[in-house]
Amino acid sequence: MTSSYEGPGAPLDPATTVVLTVECQQGLLGPDSALPELARAARDSGALDHVARLVAAAHRSGVQVVHAVAERRPDGRGSSRNARLFRAAERLPVRQLAGTAAVRVAAPIEVTGEDLVVRRLHGLSPLHGTELPGLLRNLGCRTLLVTGVSANVAIPNTVFDAVNLGHTVVVPTDAIAGVPDDYTPAMIRHTLALVATLTTTDEVLGRLERARRD
Repeated sequence: MTSSYEGPGAPLDPATTVVLTVECQQGLLGPDSALPELARAARDSGALDHVARLVAAAHRSGVQVVHAVAERRPDGRGSSRNARLFRAAERLPVRQLAGTAAVRVAAPIEVTGEDLVVRRLHGLSPLHGTELPGLLRNLGCRTLLVTGVSANVAIPNTVFDAVNLGHTVVVPTDAIAGVPDDYTPAMIRHTLALVATLTTTDEVLGRLERARRD
């Protein structure tokens, strides 16, 4: 698959670019988060605001936005239980239950009628075993901008899966967050740098603005 993004300074083609927000939902990043440490990291680092800026710029530029949300049924049917993380989630005071405020996209990220929202009941990645790969293929996605949480689990899973599917993956490093604070930069440097194009929100906004002018 031919890339439309060869480096941090290259132009972005709105027709073949998709912005993906990963688990930027109220139950994780809102004021009543099930994981307050992660919510604090996303807000204090500016990552959540950067995601909102990228989404707003994508809307202005005609770039498709997809929001990936992790949720559970109240009875837990179909949800994974084969890892410690999943079992711990069952005991959290705030649960990511389908149809509740917890699984709405968190402010200040804006969701428009043109956005796609992909919800999953199982697994660690929005791309594995969901409808998202087919949607990206039908959208003509060549370049996938990955944003959101967490840098510990879902973000690297998403990047690996997208690379395996043949997409060029771009990660604005100031638009992802994880815990503890020193983990995210280490993971970016030693893991994501090997498989993704690393950039910043401001650099992406500049590329999108240049594409609009052209």
